[in-house]
Amino acid sequence: MTDTLNASSRSLTPPRAAAVAGIAFSALMIGSLGIIRVAVPDDPTKPGIWLTDATARNAVRLALNLVPFAGIAFLWFIGVLRNRVGALEDRFFATVFLGSGLLFVGSLFASAAAAGALVETAPAVNIQQANNEIYYFARRVSYTFLNVFAIKMAGVFMFTTCTIALRTAILPLWVAFSVFVCGVALLVVISNWLWIALLFPLWGLLVSTQILVADRMGRR
Repeated sequence: MTDTLNASSRSLTPPRAAAVAGIAFSALMIGSLGIIRVAVPDDPTKPGIWLTDATARNAVRLALNLVPFAGIAFLWFIGVLRNRVGALEDRFFATVFLGSGLLFVGSLFASAAAAGALVETAPAVNIQQANNEIYYFARRVSYTFLNVFAIKMAGVFMFTTCTIALRTAILPLWVAFSVFVCGVALLVVISNWLWIALLFPLWGLLVSTQILVADRMGRR
C-alpha cells in the first residue's frame, strides 16, 4: 500500500509536471491568441464592426475564457521549474525569473480584462459611439498590455530561463541558446506584427516537449 501511494505521489513530479504544465499553457495560449487574431482586425484603429457579429463575439469570449487557465498552467510551470533547480537556484536570477513570470501573467490578465469589457459593453451602446470612444480606448489598452508589457516580460523570462538552464544544465545547450534568439525577438522587435506573440507559447511547447522526452528516456 505504501509503495502504491509513493508511486502515485511521484506520477507528476518534476520534470514531468513541468512538461505537462508547459504543454497545457502553450496549447491554451496558442488557441486563445489564434482565435482572437482570426476574429478581430489586426489594426486597433479600424472600426469595431466585428462587434455586431454574434459569431465573432462568441469566439472572442471563448478565447478570453481560456486565458485564466493558461495563466494557472504557466504559474504551475514556473513553480515546477524552480523546484527542479532546487538548491542550485541563484537568488538574483531566481528573483528576475519569478518576477518577470508574474508580471507576464498580470499583463496578460489585464489585456484579457480590457478585451472582455469591450466585448460585453460595446453591443449595449450605439456602435458609432463605441467606435469613437469605448472601442478605441479599450482596444488600445488591451493591445498595449499584451503586445508591449506582456511580450517584453516574456522576453525577460526567456532570458533568465536560458541563464538558469546554462548554469544548472537542466536543459540541453541547443534549447538554451534557442531561448536567447526568441528572447531577443520579443524584446527588440516592435510588435506591429501581432502574430509574434505566439513565439512565447511555441517556445514553451518546445521546452516542455524536450523535458518530457528527456524524462522518458531517463526512465528507461
